[in-house]
Amino acid sequence: MAAQNAFNTILKTLEKPDGGEFGKYYCLPALNDPRIDKLPYCIKILLESAIRNCDEFQVKSKDVEKIIDWENTSPKQVEIPFMPARVLLQDATGVPAVVDLACMRDAMNKLGGDSNKINPLVPVDLVIDHSVQVDVAGSEDAVQANMELEFQRNKERFAFLKWGSNAFDNMLVVPPGLGIVHQFQGREKESHTVTDDELGLAWTQNTYLHTTMIDGLGVAGWGVGGIEAEAAMLGQPMSMVLPGVVGFKLLGKLRDDVTATDLVLTVTQMLRKHGVVGKFVEFYGEGMGELSLADRATIANMSPDYGATMGFFPVDHLTLQYLQLTGRSDETPQIEKVYSSYLELKLEDVEPCISGPKRPHDRVPLQEMKADWHACLDNRVGFKGFAIPKESQNKVAKFSFHGTPAELRHGDVVIAAITSCTNTSNPSVMLGAAVAAKKACELGLEVKPWIKTSLAPGSGVVTRYLQKSGLQKYLNQLGFHIVGYGCTTCIGNSGDIDESVASAISENDMVAAAVLSGNRNFEGRVHPLTRANYLASPPLVVAYSLAGTVDIDFEKEPIGKGKDGKEIFFRDIWPSSEEVANVVQSSLLPDMFKATYQAITKGNPMWNELSVPSSNLYAWDSTSTYNHEPPYFKDMTMSPPGPHRVKDAYCLLNFGDSITTDHVSPAGSIHKDSPAAKFLLEHGVDRRDFNSYGSRRGNDEVMARGTFANIRLVNKLLEGEVGPKTIHIPTGEKLSVYDAAMRYNTAGQDTIILAGAEYGSGSSRDWAAKGPMMLASLDNAFSDVVLRV
Repeated sequence: MAAQNAFNTILKTLEKPDGGEFGKYYCLPALNDPRIDKLPYCIKILLESAIRNCDEFQVKSKDVEKIIDWENTSPKQVEIPFMPARVLLQDATGVPAVVDLACMRDAMNKLGGDSNKINPLVPVDLVIDHSVQVDVAGSEDAVQANMELEFQRNKERFAFLKWGSNAFDNMLVVPPGLGIVHQFQGREKESHTVTDDELGLAWTQNTYLHTTMIDGLGVAGWGVGGIEAEAAMLGQPMSMVLPGVVGFKLLGKLRDDVTATDLVLTVTQMLRKHGVVGKFVEFYGEGMGELSLADRATIANMSPDYGATMGFFPVDHLTLQYLQLTGRSDETPQIEKVYSSYLELKLEDVEPCISGPKRPHDRVPLQEMKADWHACLDNRVGFKGFAIPKESQNKVAKFSFHGTPAELRHGDVVIAAITSCTNTSNPSVMLGAAVAAKKACELGLEVKPWIKTSLAPGSGVVTRYLQKSGLQKYLNQLGFHIVGYGCTTCIGNSGDIDESVASAISENDMVAAAVLSGNRNFEGRVHPLTRANYLASPPLVVAYSLAGTVDIDFEKEPIGKGKDGKEIFFRDIWPSSEEVANVVQSSLLPDMFKATYQAITKGNPMWNELSVPSSNLYAWDSTSTYNHEPPYFKDMTMSPPGPHRVKDAYCLLNFGDSITTDHVSPAGSIHKDSPAAKFLLEHGVDRRDFNSYGSRRGNDEVMARGTFANIRLVNKLLEGEVGPKTIHIPTGEKLSVYDAAMRYNTAGQDTIILAGAEYGSGSSRDWAAKGPMMLASLDNAFSDVVLRV
């Protein structure tokens, strides 16, 4: 049973200057423990949370002591409970979470309990931002056209989420078309360094799931799988290892030709090399003062890609200035902290770069890109190799693009996307891209018409400042029209490329390239036909779209010819820091944020017209291919069944290192020959309406068939062949992973998966856990065991 909080003696009142009080808070200095002063700021947040929730039941006094003694306990891998103040979801993870909650209500009802007790106990914000696809690009009406298609495809999902927002307490659903979860909810509006509850109790804010961007604002938050998020929503503390903290010291100032994206790709590579999995990273040092809040957010939001749980920037004077800019209401002394390990970076050493072709941390300095590309063509198939024979490296694929003769070579760009939360939240790089576009247009440069260009801002604020600056028209002139507000190319919602381009790539086995300002470029994620995918700053996306290839040395080779036939070089269009700063200063206003936030309550006409039932139990439609009642609680009893023994198991898959959650449970397009496609066709879904795995995560039957369906999967049982297949060992047949799993399942045979280092790294870990479990047994037995070798 819960007891009175043992730390109520340090519960203090925060008084207002003019009388009255703001509320009460737990005052850490009142503990008079010298160990607290040396704690990293991010560990202090864990400490405050533990003290506030200390009930001697879920959180105990001994847990508080473990955190206070962090310097000694963290190397020992001790566990602590953590209870977040808030859970933040996007729809790809939110739909299965709401499906599970609805399923729990059904189970509670069947067991004779009160189903209305199944509700989130902490505030949950669910932002619908992962459904929009770039079906229409390069036109003024792209936003409206894509949103209409989004609603056509996702009407069932959206209606289900709207039902959930009404049926469950403590749940806010933000309609589609308003912005990306990280930027809109996390950094611009909903995150506060201090929050309070209805009793007037104030606490340091911490959040959960899919919004590490806010760590740049001094708000602690990190991504977890949907299963952990659901547990937190239901009031269960997360049992976590008390993390080590890497102190990352920033010194100096960035050079004039370097962007925040170059910085974050450098930081990502350094932290990957250092090894930060399961750790917090806390940034400090004089260089922090040279980074804007947007720059900090850019670094923080890449924490899943450099492997850390969180990349944290403590609150300082810049944080308080930003809170005022974005409509919220206000020098913190720097005390030397103790860290588990240390890194240091002089900002002036950062150089322009991109990352790829298959992983975010494979950074390539821009001046070395051409040589690195040719090395990738030569290298054996792997993270840095395509194994293209020398005699084929200069191959030219000729095709006709809408009646115009066209050519493709290895490394030619077919997708150029200014997209994702990480970079579209940063005004300096977004306006930098617009200035580069302006210079290119004035010089007469054009983008080849078969390159699919798109601009997907994180929120309407971006549109407002691009329009105020007068620069959006130049982006439009190059084809970078706004296509929607949400996560597009980075999540695999890049849409189809022109059929003539697709055929040229497929028929000639070309290594086509995509360049995007995203934070993920894992194999098969961006688009099935782009085998080389590079992460770059928005201005560099513009530059590569104009060059039309990644096989270029920007220092020595022109990116194109101007209207007078004169060769134009990269340096001719690259914006200076001063140019960008002047545009930011004149174009970014607080009123833009306020006007955009007001749209939350208004929704949009298509959302407002959705009709949903008022019942607290969901009426499952057995014919729906989007929402399906999952089997998790199908035969649930009041007594748990106990563990399932694995015996005489066959090897379903044999992997090497770096099998990410994108390999386990892809979020992108559904391949036409996959088991999931076959299922959808059998249920009357046309090929054009397949949508994506990310959008169908509310249907376990689709997702089980999509498990290990990544088209770039490397399974050692196939001896060099790449793709989502495996060998059914008893018969020697080559089958899809799903079909092989079902064959084992029908015969009552257990299976295991062999995997190397970093198995399961990445995001979207809920279906990366559920999928293998469902492949193992239709009756919910946990037979698929992953052995790390």
